[in-house]
Amino acid sequence: MSAFVVFFGGYQATQSNMDAWLSSAKGQRPNIEFSAFSWPHGAGSGANSAVATFTKSGQYKSAVAAIQASKADKIYIVGHSSGCAIANAVDKGLKDTSKVVLVALDGFTPDSGQLIRSSTQVWGAVCGDVKSMNYPGLAGGRRKVYEAKDCKSKWALHFSLVNAAATDSLVKSIATGYVQCWANLAWL
Repeated sequence: MSAFVVFFGGYQATQSNMDAWLSSAKGQRPNIEFSAFSWPHGAGSGANSAVATFTKSGQYKSAVAAIQASKADKIYIVGHSSGCAIANAVDKGLKDTSKVVLVALDGFTPDSGQLIRSSTQVWGAVCGDVKSMNYPGLAGGRRKVYEAKDCKSKWALHFSLVNAAATDSLVKSIATGYVQCWANLAWL
């Protein structure tokens, strides 16, 4: 079975962050086609700003076209943090979602129409009794939980969903979220 993954980084995710994530993901799963989008330049962290800026840049149209043209048996649309708003919008722009798995990693929850699909995944992280900053509610029964190790700080736990190497000593801010990146592919 072939698969295509389109990943949307969260607020302030740079192209070098996406390159680090892509390199790790491709190294772990060379049989899967991966694509990643950095945070749109000039966008705020809110959903409306993210989607509007992504759309204005032409990337929205490009992402939708690439997904619709894919011949893969399964297509994963994955967002992290504020990037979930873009992932959700791209998913809504598709004519056919029968092969799509929408994945929200500690960010904006998909809408009720997206949550009704059994393939939709909404992830939060825990480390002991600490929950990630955007830990989801029940999310229509779609909630999944990643159990992180040595990630009790806000940023380490938040980034553990995209970087399995994240620890309290390594990830101290948004800027260090992808340091020593080992792409977390628990949702695959």
